[in-house]
Amino acid sequence: MALINGKGYYIWKIPSCEGGDPDTIALVAQQAGLQHVFIKIANGIYDYNYDSSTKKDLIAPVCDALLAKGIRVWGWHYVFGDLPKDEAKAAIRQINRLPLDGYIIDAEGEYKDKYTPCRIFMNELRAALPDFPMALSSYRYPNYHLSLPWKDFLSKCNYNMPQVYWEQAHNPGEQLLRSLKEFQLIEPFRPIIPTGAAYAAGGWIPTVSDIRAFLDTAVSLNMPAASFWSWDYCRLKLPDIWQAIADYQWPGSTTVLPSVPELWIEYLNKKNIPLLLSLYDEDAVFVTSKQTIQGKNALNGWFSALMSTLFSNATYSLESFSGTAITKKISWKITTADNRILSIADTIGLQDNKILYHYSSIQY
Repeated sequence: MALINGKGYYIWKIPSCEGGDPDTIALVAQQAGLQHVFIKIANGIYDYNYDSSTKKDLIAPVCDALLAKGIRVWGWHYVFGDLPKDEAKAAIRQINRLPLDGYIIDAEGEYKDKYTPCRIFMNELRAALPDFPMALSSYRYPNYHLSLPWKDFLSKCNYNMPQVYWEQAHNPGEQLLRSLKEFQLIEPFRPIIPTGAAYAAGGWIPTVSDIRAFLDTAVSLNMPAASFWSWDYCRLKLPDIWQAIADYQWPGSTTVLPSVPELWIEYLNKKNIPLLLSLYDEDAVFVTSKQTIQGKNALNGWFSALMSTLFSNATYSLESFSGTAITKKISWKITTADNRILSIADTIGLQDNKILYHYSSIQY
């Protein structure tokens, strides 16, 4: 499971963030010391952050740019519960298509009293994606919203991401502690990754002291991460709040870029082809002793075959890597389901941290 650490933001509408430019979004995220970004991928049964006039998906390029800087990307989905099977299909479609580390369910007032739809929705998701990291994003105080099907959601999630918005007050630490205590009484308990308020409402504005208190409290409670709603609003309208979040040093958190070989093995073990493809240039060439493959579409077919046939239940390990910023030698192993071990030597060429060419000794 891809762990979430440190600081992050929710993105609602990509065009409202840095003009929608993927490279600028990634650079700003890196400069702010973010470890994760959550992007809206669906609304009900429909894809989101999709330009219907140009037929262009806006999400994948942003994911690629963020991942290239070592920033985790999860997709979030606002759900209503009236068409649970279709909403699950929308989520599955986007997860299978996009290079995402995880998926967040945003279930609020529309989902109250919808216990059966919740079970249908979660069962459909987990039947298709049994091991994919998932989280619930909803209200801060479950005792105020007892009719939300908390247990049915959380039983199939890995994290709980309550929206701890301290509107019309300035006591985020107290509210976060109360949220934690209430969720500790709900089974199953999931690790809390709270969402803080980085927006204004009804004349109320969070203060820099609020932000620090919220983050300090999350750290003191040993929460692995915290995020804020939202990049769209905060970056444009609350520059002091954006800077306060950027300046905050989450203990043990770094923005050091994981190496391409390390990410490549991680994504192989996840069997996440969109993430694997995010490491390659659009026109990358992959060469083995048996064939030469060029372009992401062809690579998609090759990796799909690799994982669904001969090595369907294999695990992958990185033995060593060395070289320069533009050329690396990689030694790695495949351990098959029947415990055979295959040692493989590869060479990759990089440009702008993307794989341009990949020579492999793999016999497949």
